[in-house]
Amino acid sequence: MLQIHNLSKHYATRTVLGGIDFEVAAGEYIAITGESGVGKSTLLNLIAGLDLPDTGSIMLDGTELTALDDNGRTALRRTRMGFVFQAFHLLPHLTLAQNVALPLALNGVAPAAAALRVHEMLVAVGLAARAADYPRTLSGGEMQRVAIARALILRPSLVLADEPTGNLDQDTAAQIAALLRDAVRRSGGAGILVTHSALAAATADHTYVLTGNGLHRKESLA
Repeated sequence: MLQIHNLSKHYATRTVLGGIDFEVAAGEYIAITGESGVGKSTLLNLIAGLDLPDTGSIMLDGTELTALDDNGRTALRRTRMGFVFQAFHLLPHLTLAQNVALPLALNGVAPAAAALRVHEMLVAVGLAARAADYPRTLSGGEMQRVAIARALILRPSLVLADEPTGNLDQDTAAQIAALLRDAVRRSGGAGILVTHSALAAATADHTYVLTGNGLHRKESLA
């Protein structure tokens, strides 16, 4: 589903990523860990098409991302990717339902169909009863649940999550990490979780460690 080959990125004389190779299959949920500054967020930005590599290939569902122009990469992100961040990025003047519905509106989904999809996603994250509430009334964990619903509302091929539990206490982080994993699996897509948290990484099918020497799969101790 996602194939990355010989990916590299340099800034001035500094090599941030070099020779990265890995694949993610449909239905697979992986975690990427590593020390701060090693390039985890840079790797996600390249996969998302927010930045371009200096060398290498990024293939998503048979589409070579690096061959697309800005408009093409924007369209691919809008229709085939979902994003969850450490900061929730909810719009404060919109209700929870309206926040979740934003990707549907951007993609021209009819209001009746959108309303049904939004309700289904809010049920999935346990917030259907609060659809008309505003983000300011929510806890951090609840806001991240809304962000997950919004990321998955279009049933994307690929979900990219950058430190989604970083602002949460340990118990809430554990719940959100498991919720994100289960939601990605139900969607039928694949997921990449970037995290410092061993607890969050443990929810993934496989964990990879990014270092200055490349990306390496961490073998299970089980």
